[in-house]
Amino acid sequence: MAVVICGSLAFDTIMHFEGRFKEQILPEQLHILNVSFLVPRLQREFGGCAGNIAYGLKLLGGQPLPMATLGNDGESYFNRLKHLGIATDFVKMVADDYTAQAMIMTDLDNNQITAFHPGAMMQAHTTQVQKRADISLGIVSPDGRDAMLQHAEQFAAAGIPFVFDPGQGLPMFDGETLRHFIKLSTWVTVNDYEGKMLSDRTGWDSAEISSKVQGLVVTLGAKGCEVWQQGHMQWVQPVKAEAVVDPTGCGDAWRSALLFGLDQGWDLLRCAELGNQVGARKIATRGPQNYTLT
Repeated sequence: MAVVICGSLAFDTIMHFEGRFKEQILPEQLHILNVSFLVPRLQREFGGCAGNIAYGLKLLGGQPLPMATLGNDGESYFNRLKHLGIATDFVKMVADDYTAQAMIMTDLDNNQITAFHPGAMMQAHTTQVQKRADISLGIVSPDGRDAMLQHAEQFAAAGIPFVFDPGQGLPMFDGETLRHFIKLSTWVTVNDYEGKMLSDRTGWDSAEISSKVQGLVVTLGAKGCEVWQQGHMQWVQPVKAEAVVDPTGCGDAWRSALLFGLDQGWDLLRCAELGNQVGARKIATRGPQNYTLT
């Protein structure tokens, strides 16, 4: 069955700082912050959460249906999706804006600083979720604010179960709106930082959030993940990566495995175990869409 992946398609410019941010940024001087980082290595990649998740789901043998918007410079990305065998039914191209752009800088501790230009992503709400016999589930990942709200409501109205994955888009929403998202969704997934922010804004801890959906997963990077169901937490151990090269897109790789498992009817723990395996494979490769699973 097909999985609708709502989110961004973006070009990623990935820069590697051969030092540590914590050694360059003085906490007591944040009010007058003025820093520059020398980045000897730079690469340009296809990215964006919808593209990254679709790539991983296709590798696993799933049927991704990305729902996203490209700009007037997006033809190469559109052609790449076609080349990968990823359906473009819900990929729109607009002439009056650039494709979303992410400028990502990573330090030696795999901390990241990102600047993001949304571009055509801000028109993503013009494409609507449609009820189709071949669609089994969906995901609402970081996207334009209106798109995230409307797509979540459209999934719910169509009776399509979906994952709420607010990611970097979480700060756009207040507590009341986030509670609305959770009530509409079937599953919720966040990393540990986002999980703390989600709890702070909603006033609900992980146990309470999990009691309102079929499951909440909090990913913990190299420490594995927490699977919460009906107020109870089970820890899923991490998978050791062969090498730690680039964390860009690891969360999206993890989510592709989650969606694959859910589409197969697996329980959430088994989905999380596969997610940890795929995330470990991704972090050993530079770029969000260059890893393989063979």
